[in-house]
Amino acid sequence: MKRIPTDLPDVWIVEPKVFGDARGFFMETWNRRTFADLGLDVEFVQDNHSRSRQGVLRGLHYQIHEPQGKLVRVTSGEVFDVAVDLRRSSPHFGRWAGVTLSGENQRMLWVPPGFAHGFLVVSPAADFLYKTTAYYAPEHERCVAWNDPDIGIRWPLDDEPALSAKDRIGTPLRLAEAYA
Repeated sequence: MKRIPTDLPDVWIVEPKVFGDARGFFMETWNRRTFADLGLDVEFVQDNHSRSRQGVLRGLHYQIHEPQGKLVRVTSGEVFDVAVDLRRSSPHFGRWAGVTLSGENQRMLWVPPGFAHGFLVVSPAADFLYKTTAYYAPEHERCVAWNDPDIGIRWPLDDEPALSAKDRIGTPLRLAEAYA
């Protein structure tokens, strides 16, 4: 596996070794020792899988208490995946990193605790899988506005995205609960 930096030092792309031939491919998506050697020595407690259609934007989500680190990947389709630093003590507070994840490029993204996370489906549909370091705690879930001009994410959009009710009323960064 290879660790590739993003614009945010704590957020990084993981490129697995893929062994392929005429029959298909094999790749290891999680191995605690291998990831520890890359600098990610964490315990995952939950796996999640979502399927979304083109134009769906999910996020920017985070848990203000019991923050989750997320190792995310796409098994089919393609998304534009984004992490936003919500640590007020960070020199990168309010900055974002975005990467394309797809079933074809087979890359993963590590989004550490202290970051909001979201993605936009850019293919006809996408299956999105992620491991978390803390359990989902809906009472602590928060949402930063996906289109906040203070963050300035350059989403690859032509039209308005399809949003959930909670994502439509995301909080601007300047008013959002953030981490110390």
